[in-house]
Amino acid sequence: MFLHFGVNTFTDSEWGTGKENPAIFNPVGFDAKQWVTTAAEAGVSLMILTAKHHDGFCLWPSKYTEHSVLSSPWKNGQGDVVKEFVTAVKAHGGGNIDAGLYLSPWDRHDPRYGHDLQYNEYYLAQLQELLTKYGSVKEIWFDGAKGTNAKNMSYYFEDWFAMVRELQSSINIFSDAGPDVRWVGNEQGFAGNTSWSTINATLLSIGNASIVDYLNTGDPKGTNWLPPECDVSIRNGWFWHKSESPKKLSELLEIYYNSVGRNCVMLLNVPPNTTGLISETDVHRLKEFRTAIDTIFSTNLAQKSLIKASSQRGGKGGGFGPENVLDSDHLWTYWAPRDDDGDKKQHWVEIKLENDEGLRFNVVRIQEAIGLGQRIIRHEIYVDGKKVVEGTTVGYKRLHKIEVVHGRVVKIIIKESRGLPLISSVGLHFDPY
Repeated sequence: MFLHFGVNTFTDSEWGTGKENPAIFNPVGFDAKQWVTTAAEAGVSLMILTAKHHDGFCLWPSKYTEHSVLSSPWKNGQGDVVKEFVTAVKAHGGGNIDAGLYLSPWDRHDPRYGHDLQYNEYYLAQLQELLTKYGSVKEIWFDGAKGTNAKNMSYYFEDWFAMVRELQSSINIFSDAGPDVRWVGNEQGFAGNTSWSTINATLLSIGNASIVDYLNTGDPKGTNWLPPECDVSIRNGWFWHKSESPKKLSELLEIYYNSVGRNCVMLLNVPPNTTGLISETDVHRLKEFRTAIDTIFSTNLAQKSLIKASSQRGGKGGGFGPENVLDSDHLWTYWAPRDDDGDKKQHWVEIKLENDEGLRFNVVRIQEAIGLGQRIIRHEIYVDGKKVVEGTTVGYKRLHKIEVVHGRVVKIIIKESRGLPLISSVGLHFDPY
C-alpha cells in the first residue's frame, strides 16, 4: 500500500508548488493505527509513506529545513507523521506488515535544488535521518522526478544507494533501475502479458522514458533478478481529493489479475484525507476487494483431483511428483519432469476432476518454484481437449481469467522453458464477480 499524504492533501492538488504555507497542514484526526488496521484487513504486507513529495514539505521534523511539520499547527509543531506511521506498523500484531518510505528527489521548495552538489548533500542528509531515526525500513522508493526549472539537475543515485546499503543492508531499493525491485513502466498497475523477473540492469537508467516497454516485459536473457512492482492508485489521483471516489471493485480485480497475476507485486495507493484518516469509502472498497480475493482463491476446485504428468524426476516416491502442485506449499515442493522426457517441449501436467460431471471455473492459476528461478517461456492450457489459453511466462504466479467453462480434464503443456520447468502449484478457481 502506498500512502500519498502531505500539503497536497490540503490544497486539492497533485503536484505542489513548494510555496505552500506549512500552516495548511493540520490533520486534526490523524491516526496512523487506522491506516495500519485498514491495510491489515486488506491483506497488505508493506506500507510505503511519502515522507517528502515534490513540494519539499517534510512529514518529519528534519533538522535540515523548517519546511516541515515543525512549522505546522498540527500538534503545535511537535508532530512527526513518519514516526507515528513506522511505530503503528511495527506495533501491529504478528509483524505481518513492513514499513517503507519515499523521499522525492525533486524539491520545488528548497533553494539548493538545481545546484548539484549542494542539493545532493541535502538529500543525503535527509535520507540519513530517515534511515537512522526510525528503525528498520523494508523498502525505500526512488524515482527520477525532475523539475522543468532544472533540467540539468543531476541526482547522485549511486551515492544514495550506497548510503542506503551502509545504513540498512537488508532494505529493498526500488527504482526504474532497481537495484532490487524495478518499476513496471506505467502507473496503471498492468504488467506485460510476458513478464520476466530477470532484466539487464546495464540497459536501465532512472527516468528514461524509452525503456518503459523493456521494464514492462523484462528479459529472458537478463542477468539481474529485478522483479517488477506495479504502482497504481485506488482513485484517479495520487493524493486525496474530495471530488474523487475509489475505483470500482471490477477495476481493482482487473488490476490484480494484471499485476499479481502476471508475476508482479501490486502497490496500491490509498491516500489519507484532510482529517488524517483513510476515507470510509476507500476502507469499504478495500474490504470488498479483500473479500473478493478470498472468495475467488480460498477454494481450489482441483484440490481432490486425480493428477498425472508426462514424467517425474526420480520416479515415484522421488519427491518430485505431480501431486506436489496440489499441496499447500507454493514455494518448496514442486513437480519436476525427467531430463529425458521425450520431446522436451511437451512436458505436461493433467488434472482429472473428481466430479464425473466436471466443474465450472474461469480462473487457472499456475506457480513456478520461483526459488529455483523463472523458467517457463511458453505454455498452453486445454480443457477437455479444447485450447483455452496460449500463454508465455508464469513466474511466481500466473492467473489466467478465461470464459466460464464446465470441464473435467485440464491439461497444462509447457511448450518451451529455460531448463526443466518446475511447477509448484496449480489451481482452478471460480470468479463470480
